[in-house]
Amino acid sequence: MAAWLAETGHHDRDAAHEARTGWERGALSERAAQDLATWVTARITDTGFTEDEGPYVAGPVRITPSDRDIVHDWLRARGHRI
Repeated sequence: MAAWLAETGHHDRDAAHEARTGWERGALSERAAQDLATWVTARITDTGFTEDEGPYVAGPVRITPSDRDIVHDWLRARGHRI
């Protein structure tokens, strides 16, 4: 969550503020939920692929397919359509 909020803040301060506020209240807006779902999918860096099989994405955190599934399940459990 911290990595997503930080990256979002670099690109869209208003969206980051909306997301942080929602997170602190325990209820992300639909826009923030969809942004998070898309971000976690796009940031999967630990695929088990070799450099020849898939991309390596440098970044401050490692995100696995399992991490993505956990985030998507968490969002669904809160009523968001993913």
